[in-house]
Amino acid sequence: MIILDGKKVSNDIKNEIAAEVQKMKAKGEKVPHLAAIIVGNDGASLTYVGSKVKACERVGFKSTLVKMSNTTSDVELLDKIQELNENPEIDGFIVQLPLPPQINEQKVLLAVDPNKDVDGFHPTNFGKMALDMSTFIPATPFGILELLDRYGVETKGKHTVVIGRSHIVGRPMSILMGRKGFPGNSTVTLTHSHTKNITQITSQADIIISALGVPDFLKAEMVKDDAVIIDVGITRVPDETKPRGYKIVGDVDFANVCKKASYITPVPGGVGPMTIAMLLKNTLLARERHML
Repeated sequence: MIILDGKKVSNDIKNEIAAEVQKMKAKGEKVPHLAAIIVGNDGASLTYVGSKVKACERVGFKSTLVKMSNTTSDVELLDKIQELNENPEIDGFIVQLPLPPQINEQKVLLAVDPNKDVDGFHPTNFGKMALDMSTFIPATPFGILELLDRYGVETKGKHTVVIGRSHIVGRPMSILMGRKGFPGNSTVTLTHSHTKNITQITSQADIIISALGVPDFLKAEMVKDDAVIIDVGITRVPDETKPRGYKIVGDVDFANVCKKASYITPVPGGVGPMTIAMLLKNTLLARERHML
């Protein structure tokens, strides 16, 4: 069994990006600039955005954090997005989800300039991805592809089962694993809350990508020997023995599933660090496109 070490691979990617930034600086070129908008004070979101800012510092990017209050209206947020769209200094930006209930998430998604949409959520970018065109791939699926690539995990002709159909992970992952090329060329089954006999389906899978958000959902009896397991789930579970009062748990019953898997991602330290690394990679791509 081989651990797909997202922490190590993400560090490798950050080092590669930092080297690219050094070359830009040596040529006197503008370094990539990533901005993030956060609305409200959701604890997990603040932590996540903070780690993005630190990652920018590490690779030599400029970063801008735009904090807006919990009572921000649709109009105020859309005005701020337009401001970033029009700012030539900003190469890419993200709007941190979730947003407060008074804000229409779909309107926000559509307002972001597709050329600066380094999250890869805009319908233009999603459509290009589905058509195998050059675009920004959503950071988490992009990170999973990179892990499979760097560890040389065979995907061609394999049966991939994706658990969860979110627009951010499950649905794009199902498209990407079925595309031509590597990683890809697998036969994909997309499962969700209405799927019947899910154990029957997962136990036939060569590769399982679980993005459900249900702690320890995938049990050992649902997995065949030598399956490749990608755990995207990140859930905070109360645990008084931990300094913070909680522990981070994935979708996979790791202790038991790892005994059967050929490759498996840990939680934490698997897919999570890859997401931030690929967001940086998308920002670097955005900068390169703006230079053309």
